[in-house]
Amino acid sequence: MLRYVYANQLHLYPKLAETMFRDRAGQFRDRLGWDVSVDATGAERDEYDDLCPLYVIWEQADGTHGGSMRLLPTTGRVMVNDVFGHLTGGAPITSPLIWECTRFCLAPGAGGNVAAALMLAGGEVMTGFGVRHFVGVFDARMVRIYRVIGSSPEILGSEGQGRDKISVGLWEFTSQSQAQIAKRAGLSPELSRLWFNRAFGGEITEQMALSA
Repeated sequence: MLRYVYANQLHLYPKLAETMFRDRAGQFRDRLGWDVSVDATGAERDEYDDLCPLYVIWEQADGTHGGSMRLLPTTGRVMVNDVFGHLTGGAPITSPLIWECTRFCLAPGAGGNVAAALMLAGGEVMTGFGVRHFVGVFDARMVRIYRVIGSSPEILGSEGQGRDKISVGLWEFTSQSQAQIAKRAGLSPELSRLWFNRAFGGEITEQMALSA
């Protein structure tokens, strides 16, 4: 199932959190060879985990992490501006309508449906919070995955060649893409919306009313 958990709520899901950060180390340090920080417990974390991001997590039947991504509004500090601003011409991306998506991670052996489920959840966040776009940095291996899922981004800038190429992309979410992604995930849009509503209840409605 899909869970939506803020960083300050992770203590409520210790098994899920522990396996998520451990799987991040396995993917980004061990398999991809990124220069990331891994602590003595085998968990990969960075400074953006300290900014109370929203994690979207696929929880497997045994309560462990199957896949996840990390979301932060671009009105605050985000990686795309702090680290990869040169890929967008140096102009910061800052808008309440654009959130950053980072640390897209899949557990070892996770099926293609998990990646699609995370993208479907991203659409729920966009709809529920009134977000129009996600921005994120991705490497060459993700291009095929996004295309298969049916959620390819608009490329804002790139550097490198071949497998070392990295890009900044901008995603939107339409009803047409929702249907395709839901089919790929093996989930009904109704079930996806139910999981989102269970996480936030009336919180979203209240927030949107206060901002109106």
